[in-house]
Amino acid sequence: MREIVHLQIGQCGNQIGSKFWEVISEEHGLNATGIYEGDSNLQLERVNVYFNEAHGGKYVPRALLVDLEPGTMDSVRGSRIGALFRPDNFIHGNSGAGNNWAKGHYTEGAELVEQVIDRVRNESESCDCLQGFQLVHSLGGGTGSGMGTLIINKIREEYPDRIMNTFSVMPSPKVSDTVVEPYNATLSVHQLLENTDETFCIDNEALYDICFRTLKLTTPTYGDLNHLVCMTMSGVTTSLRFPGQLNADLRKLAVNMVPFPRLHFFMPGFAPLTPRGSQQYRALTVPELTQQIFDARNMMTACDPRRGRYLTVAAIFRGRMSTKQVEEQMLAMQQKNSNYFVDWIPHNVKVAVCDIPPRGLKMSSTFIGNNTAIQEIFRRVGEQFSLMFKRKAFLHWYTGEGMDEMEFTEAESNLNDLVSEYQQYQDLRWTLKTIKPKMDWEYI
Repeated sequence: MREIVHLQIGQCGNQIGSKFWEVISEEHGLNATGIYEGDSNLQLERVNVYFNEAHGGKYVPRALLVDLEPGTMDSVRGSRIGALFRPDNFIHGNSGAGNNWAKGHYTEGAELVEQVIDRVRNESESCDCLQGFQLVHSLGGGTGSGMGTLIINKIREEYPDRIMNTFSVMPSPKVSDTVVEPYNATLSVHQLLENTDETFCIDNEALYDICFRTLKLTTPTYGDLNHLVCMTMSGVTTSLRFPGQLNADLRKLAVNMVPFPRLHFFMPGFAPLTPRGSQQYRALTVPELTQQIFDARNMMTACDPRRGRYLTVAAIFRGRMSTKQVEEQMLAMQQKNSNYFVDWIPHNVKVAVCDIPPRGLKMSSTFIGNNTAIQEIFRRVGEQFSLMFKRKAFLHWYTGEGMDEMEFTEAESNLNDLVSEYQQYQDLRWTLKTIKPKMDWEYI
């Protein structure tokens, strides 16, 4: 088996993570206490990727729930699926990180991290063949960003050859929870750049837009947003959890999606997304799904893919459908919009097909794009960061926890480098086109 160890950190991470476990235990036919009640052998065939089998036919998520305050943990424990998780795997402090990255990374978080790594070790040792780690957290607060990146660093030291995959909720200008988000996010991205293999960027602003515009919900709740994220997470991990016609694991995904090690920030998307009342007016077909997943309004990251170029794309289709038709549709999409794909990576669209659709749908598709337009998010955070950092606003909260100003300067320049790297590869096409043909060989 190719197992994955899942960690959810901080309030945001735990809320999204618990919803994810709700969705996938349902897909594998498990009830709220982890007992199998499904109707198909395929549900159990690769259930071990995410679940351990315990005494009496109970399946237990291979998940660690971490927070620096007990509140979120208690609400997960008391929720419908609270009994699903192993009690030892709830790890929490009592002080909280107070939206401060330094507290999560250097002081409060550092006190708890050994306990977390110990549990990670425990889970990893009981695996036959560990494929990697998946981490759910947000970058705007203190625990998910500060302690989340600390845990990533520690896991990286111990398991350097395993894939590290994160679902990171990016701060966005319209949905800002705290003033110091730009600081926390910049310091986190600085760490994620060096220590993760693939990062799915999820953005509250984009999720709100999907709820308002596409799903026509007038007052979206965090529950609605979390549900969108879970559908995407469930889609991304489908080919790891079910036998499909084309199986991809985390490493295959990374190899196909990351052309340069630093450019591993992806835009996820999901289809079909239709308002409740309009479902009977649309046909669920492969062309329709292909159309929808490339639509800018279906992206879960608030930046417009049409302003950049796709370096690579992966799409996971679920349901009974013809692989040939899927390949044809994806190829047609690429040819029609060839301007939006870089021409120096031929065949940069990868497709996986799985026969088992999500609950309540005939077919669905999940989209993962590595697009240079994602620089908009980093640029936005970088600008907000430098406005505050120039005047050293709020800095004493961080230096008071033992941080050095140098670390801020370093993180800022690393973020700016990332933006210019994306820009460089976006513009590369024009330099290749304008060179005289006989000099082409220098560029090959």
